[in-house]
Amino acid sequence: MIRSVGLGLFFCFAAFVLLIFANVSGPVWGNISFLNTNIDGREIHFGVYGYTGGPRRLGYTIDQLDTRNGLLNSVIVHKLTYVLVLHPIAAGFAFIAVAFGICGVASNVVGTIIMAMTAALAATITLVVWIIDMVLFGITRNKLRDQGHPAQYGNANWLVLGALIALLLGSCASCFGIFESSRVQRNNQRPTLEKSSV
Repeated sequence: MIRSVGLGLFFCFAAFVLLIFANVSGPVWGNISFLNTNIDGREIHFGVYGYTGGPRRLGYTIDQLDTRNGLLNSVIVHKLTYVLVLHPIAAGFAFIAVAFGICGVASNVVGTIIMAMTAALAATITLVVWIIDMVLFGITRNKLRDQGHPAQYGNANWLVLGALIALLLGSCASCFGIFESSRVQRNNQRPTLEKSSV
């Protein structure tokens, strides 16, 4: 049981770390970003809480960028930046999975069950936010390219994808750990029942 649960714990911890790195993207840490562009010699990195040179907040507008015809300020793009709050929420659920995974490694089946459920929930949230990332920053990238600005995806998109894969693996390993522990408990109870019937 400890082997599967430990593996699930490892994957959930790895996903937690990857999601934390994705959360500090953009204006917080310029080396990690969802989208990179260069406008009039100014390098700009987009993240969860804004972009370099802009205000740090959730639900940001891109109107401070000096782009021709202001196409980046569509209502859809602005509203999608609010949904980026799912990154820290997914990281929070991954952390909860890690905390209960530690209990699961200590031979607590309830901890393993809760780790499997929270890892699955975190994976679902991470899948949704990864799709939103690709749509939001894909729209922004295409609009920037249409205006003649170079733009390419950053590394945070792939960090979120890696976290998604790690959470899926962590959830599956946790489920195997649950089935292993129930099998071990049945095997341990069988000799006790045989002795009591004699």
